[in-house]
Amino acid sequence: MLILSTYKTSAVNPLKSVAKLAILAFAASAATFPAFAQIGEIATTPVSGAVLVQIDQGNTLGMPPPIGAQTPVMDKNGKPLESLLPSTPANTPKIYTKSASSGPSEMDLRQLWTELKLNNPQLASLRESYLSAKATVPQIAAPANPQVGLVWSGMPPNSPLGLGGANAPTAQNPTGISSNNSISFAQPFQFPGKKSLASEIANTNAEALLAQSEATYLQLGAQLSSLFFNALASQKQLQVLRESVIRLEMIKNVAKARYSNNAAAYVEYLNAQVAQSAAQADQFNAERQLDVAIKSINTLVGRHAREKLVLRADVRRALSSVPTLVELEDYAESSHPSLKSSALQLEAARKGVTLAKKAYLPDFQVIGSSYTPRGPFAANNGAMFYQLELDLVIPLYFFTKEKYGVEQAQRNQAAAEASDISNRQQIVLAVNSAYASYQQAKTTANFLKDRQVPQADAAYKVGLVQYSNNGQGFNDLLTAQTQLRNLEVQLALAEANLLQAQAVLLVTAGKEPF
Repeated sequence: MLILSTYKTSAVNPLKSVAKLAILAFAASAATFPAFAQIGEIATTPVSGAVLVQIDQGNTLGMPPPIGAQTPVMDKNGKPLESLLPSTPANTPKIYTKSASSGPSEMDLRQLWTELKLNNPQLASLRESYLSAKATVPQIAAPANPQVGLVWSGMPPNSPLGLGGANAPTAQNPTGISSNNSISFAQPFQFPGKKSLASEIANTNAEALLAQSEATYLQLGAQLSSLFFNALASQKQLQVLRESVIRLEMIKNVAKARYSNNAAAYVEYLNAQVAQSAAQADQFNAERQLDVAIKSINTLVGRHAREKLVLRADVRRALSSVPTLVELEDYAESSHPSLKSSALQLEAARKGVTLAKKAYLPDFQVIGSSYTPRGPFAANNGAMFYQLELDLVIPLYFFTKEKYGVEQAQRNQAAAEASDISNRQQIVLAVNSAYASYQQAKTTANFLKDRQVPQADAAYKVGLVQYSNNGQGFNDLLTAQTQLRNLEVQLALAEANLLQAQAVLLVTAGKEPF
């Protein structure tokens, strides 16, 4: 929490009153160290477990520059740089142009996952691929197209196309040889069960593709969760660095007061000023990291990178109880999308073996023909009749194609079985590794929060009191303050790593982290 008050020191003030003022101010600032405190109206908003990361605030200390309407940066010709202009319909690429808002400007992790599912281009591509694969199923199940033919036999009498005197009138046939015209209708049929089995295989492969898209969704969600908690960690670092700047300001005021009373060297004041400038420089790096994280989140969920975004999170709710390792393993083996996909692929491979064996069975073709003597050029001296034909398409050449087709299908089934076993082993191993990382992150965060940070805080208070009273231990005071700042930053990173490890653990088991 920032302490919005003015500290005045002078040479005539008693040294003990300066020390008391510094200690009281530090107690007010050190008491505001909850994990991921709410950022916003820092001077008036009470600290809570909620997190608000907003990158478009005004002149708040430690916040990134506004991303909305701002003064454009000019190039050497006095024209605004296009890459730095605010996002408007005129300069927004078409891929990001939408008729309506892509979502609320304030979102928590659940809303971000929803935006990811709806607007991420990679997931949209996978959805279209799934729908494309599903569209092949009715095509395969549909009957073969029939064939309609028109036959014209014989040539007109004395026709120049009648080579060699074909169809020329003779004494036996004064009007030429009999000429018949026919219309035929042919319909091929596969052996019963072939088409239905082939359509089932196509449908199973399409469902396997859908399961793969769900696994990709979880992977992108894990990446989104990492970016989300990294942004919260960057915001917490900014808060820690602001508190460090306040503490160094108090140390600098004490050093200045002691120097005014000829009780300390001027170099102590300069050293405190240098340390404060270093903390402010670290703020700039944290602001840049926060800005990059916000832009990465926007891009991942299908929004323009320069759109305004407010991230909200309740850390106490986010750090919910995690199931046991056995429960996570059981859930992963039964519900993980990758295992669903491999199981569907194995099922399709087994059906493929059955279909390959059906290739030994013959296919059919039925042909119906109608012959008529009435034609445009032929004499009406023929007879009208009908013809029905049944053909069998049988495998020949010693079943070479069928034999190797069955072998290919069996090899594919063996490969699918080995892949399914490997995927199950890898998923279980990944769950175990993620659970170990989660336990380690939890231990580290608790150790920093319960032991190291309180010890560093106590060391800083003792050093400040000692230096304020007798002027001894200035270097020790700066070291204690630096150590406290570093441990507070480490705690922020450790808490972010804990939240990331929890999200990765649940995603590895095939669950959404909320």
